[in-house]
Amino acid sequence: MATEPVAVGPAVPSLVDRYFTRWYKADVKGKPCEDHCILQHSNRICVITLAESHPVLQSGKTIKSISYQISTNCSRLQNKVSGKFKRGAQFLTELAPLCKIYCSDGEEYTISSCVRGRLMEVNENILHKPSILQEKPSTEGYIAVVLPKFEESKSITEGLLTQKQYEEVVVERSNATTATS
Repeated sequence: MATEPVAVGPAVPSLVDRYFTRWYKADVKGKPCEDHCILQHSNRICVITLAESHPVLQSGKTIKSISYQISTNCSRLQNKVSGKFKRGAQFLTELAPLCKIYCSDGEEYTISSCVRGRLMEVNENILHKPSILQEKPSTEGYIAVVLPKFEESKSITEGLLTQKQYEEVVVERSNATTATS
């Protein structure tokens, strides 16, 4: 009995690809390759994640710990949001630090918000199991959820790169690296 070849159709987009628009911030705070990805939903909520080219996701690094303690007086874990108007949420600027990632090789990375808005939630799951950040950075390994002001929801993407622009930056970066070596 012969088997017929099965026609493979176009791949079904993932939940993230279907409902979120990917925006990128390359070289955050002037640090090379420290790229962040912002997943923007149509309801204007932004999920902050690491971009594929971030050093934590490259070169087999091992995450030792993650801390939402930004300074002695500021912990993102103390963020308590309540009510329709999101009272109690910490307000973030584009450069506001969200967390610090400590790697076993001694490297330390500060993850920034990249968008102005109110901090809705931080992902406490990555505190207990930091490997999720590397295994599933766009889904279960997200860093935080930020809600921009309604008036600013259209302008938050200014200064951010689209997927195509970001891919061009990564290609240029790799070309520059191969040219110098």
